[in-house]
Amino acid sequence: MAKLSVSIVGGSGYAGGELLRLLLFHPNVQVMQVTSERFEGKPVDRVHPNLRKITRLTFSKPSELTPCDVLFMCLPHGSSSNYLEQVRSLAKKIIDLSADFRLDKKQGFVYGIPELHREEMKGANRVSSAGCNATATILALYPLFKRGVADPMRTVVEVKVGSSEGGNSISEASHHPERSGAVRSFMPTGHRHILEIVQELSFGRDIQIHFSATAIDMVRGVLATSHVFLTEELSEKEIWALYREAYGEEPFIRIVKTSGGIYRYPEPKLLIGTNYCDIGFEKDEKSDRLVVISAIDNLMKGAAGQAVQALNIMHGLDETTGLEFPGLHPI
Repeated sequence: MAKLSVSIVGGSGYAGGELLRLLLFHPNVQVMQVTSERFEGKPVDRVHPNLRKITRLTFSKPSELTPCDVLFMCLPHGSSSNYLEQVRSLAKKIIDLSADFRLDKKQGFVYGIPELHREEMKGANRVSSAGCNATATILALYPLFKRGVADPMRTVVEVKVGSSEGGNSISEASHHPERSGAVRSFMPTGHRHILEIVQELSFGRDIQIHFSATAIDMVRGVLATSHVFLTEELSEKEIWALYREAYGEEPFIRIVKTSGGIYRYPEPKLLIGTNYCDIGFEKDEKSDRLVVISAIDNLMKGAAGQAVQALNIMHGLDETTGLEFPGLHPI
């Protein structure tokens, strides 16, 4: 097939840079334009130095965009919804990485977790990539809530996240003396990703997800620890079966649970640069509590990687195309 022409709106951020890195090596894609108001006219490798000698693209003005097959929008939250009218005529298919279109299928966008919405994506013209914390949490809990074996009101989730989740804007919180060595609770309640999680896990029921987020001294990664209270007496073997049924054929879900070793549970460090979500669990034998642990790279399965996976599905490609990197060890 002819290569797909793609462009990126807002390509100077971390997610935009990661998306560009993936698309430049995608065998079925030709990157046409990358826009940035701040860096217009400058080489993209000035902002993304890992792409030196990889591309000669320079940042374009948003007003200079020309038609393409697929348009990726990597704008700040709240900006994409205002920008959509300007670009909707430029591309038949749009994939948005912001939070603007994730809820209630606004503007005809399919929610962008392939493992849940693959069939809808196949015929979609618009996909809204899921939030990184939401992705890690939803994938961890989906088999339990779908089966109805989790208490709908008692699930407690704590995510630990790296600094890149906050983007590349400079702030007091990102100042090195303040950020280095931090274990900082920044959203103990009221995180915007809760709405996404409830949307995807409710299955028509009223549910509550008690969610907190903590920033730690790590650049990339999300580790979600979910405390689920089971409504049925399930053995570990039966829990394994639930996860195998849901994810046994999924190319980017790995169930991680071994009897020993330092990596017997999911670890974000092993996922840097990959599109995998690792999921593990441990049952509390003294109560009805099940602890589910999941890990992703927030810039990959939580952003750019998942967006490329959606691109592949929307165009009938093998969905692992351009996403085969397995990660590094040690790192």
